[in-house]
Amino acid sequence: MTAPNPRATGLRARSRVVRTDEDLLRLLPSAEEALAWVMRGEGLVGWGEAARFEPSGADRFEQADRWWRDYAAGIDCADEVGLPGSGPVAFVSMAFADDPGSSVLVVPQVLVGRRDGITWVTEIGEPAEGPFHAVEPVRKPSTIRYSEGELSVTDYRDAVEQAVKRMRAGELDKVVLAHDLVASVEETVDPRFLLHGLSAKYPSCWVFSVDGLVGATPEMLMRRQDSRVYSRVLAGTMWPHAGVDADELAQELLASAKNQGEHTYAVESLAEALRPFCSSMSVSPRPHVLRLPNVMHLASDVAGELAGESSLLRLAGAVHPTAAVGGTPRAKAVATITELEGMDRGRYAGPVGWVDANGDGEVGIALRCAQVAGSTVRLFAGGGVVPDSDPDTEVAEAAAKMIPIRDALERAD
Repeated sequence: MTAPNPRATGLRARSRVVRTDEDLLRLLPSAEEALAWVMRGEGLVGWGEAARFEPSGADRFEQADRWWRDYAAGIDCADEVGLPGSGPVAFVSMAFADDPGSSVLVVPQVLVGRRDGITWVTEIGEPAEGPFHAVEPVRKPSTIRYSEGELSVTDYRDAVEQAVKRMRAGELDKVVLAHDLVASVEETVDPRFLLHGLSAKYPSCWVFSVDGLVGATPEMLMRRQDSRVYSRVLAGTMWPHAGVDADELAQELLASAKNQGEHTYAVESLAEALRPFCSSMSVSPRPHVLRLPNVMHLASDVAGELAGESSLLRLAGAVHPTAAVGGTPRAKAVATITELEGMDRGRYAGPVGWVDANGDGEVGIALRCAQVAGSTVRLFAGGGVVPDSDPDTEVAEAAAKMIPIRDALERAD
């Protein structure tokens, strides 16, 4: 789906500083078209739909980049702010797999951003009397009923078991498998209710909402600002156990050969894919532990200086899927995911975030998330499987990773 050519419509936009200390997420006026990318009170929210594009297929990142560059170039923008995220912005959510595709770029009519304590608003088209709309009350879900998704827990365990057999036979080194769970409520689900809960409990994650995909991801796939790029790779997980305190658990994670091996695959795959675009690159010499309320992850940072003009979307297309969400070798792992999962991941585990008119922006990996559609919420979770993985442990890990969305959906307030 392609928006009208902006060069023909003569679109105008303005970005200006505004004075408000209101929580960004609480500015979202309604459940409809709620767009968000926020961490610790800073980031971007938007509403209204100035334009929309839905690329698909193996070249979806290239399609998205071409469309966005053309659309943004046709906007006459008066940017009085000059910060990353000011000016025209598209919220992005890309499908995990080449086929079927469900990727989307949404350009909001109104965008509110905050960085380093400065808040601004960008409006595309004729500005309203004021940028902030009256906020409709946030709706809390009533009775919630859970049911199996496209891949049941039992079938997920079987898929892990099959994957382990294949890896022990030497067919591949790592594969990331996932399953889904469906929550049904009596009324239309308000994504803002989930966003508020996720933001309160997971402040160190990027809380996002793009076209019904809502979540809180701890993993930055790619940040591009001018000629600099940055990625935070997460792979290797442990979760709270009875009788084990947090420091002991962190040391256990660091000492785990299984988790260290899984993490190494993920870091190497990201660095290998990104290196051709960079004149220089640095990689964390060893992982550190990222602590979240429900799990702990091994984390490594990768930073680089770009050698050319590659945009955020092009870079994301080059590195996706990393071994953190796909596996190693990449092609074999993706084929194994398709065969053993037998479900459409949609935009789960795909890049999600925002891109500006300069090709800068941020995309994380859509984890700890759910697809909201009317009165149905489809939750996703999974984990990396290596030759010494235990199927029952993998099932428990996936359950731990579903806790953020379940807690946000079930919270009392």
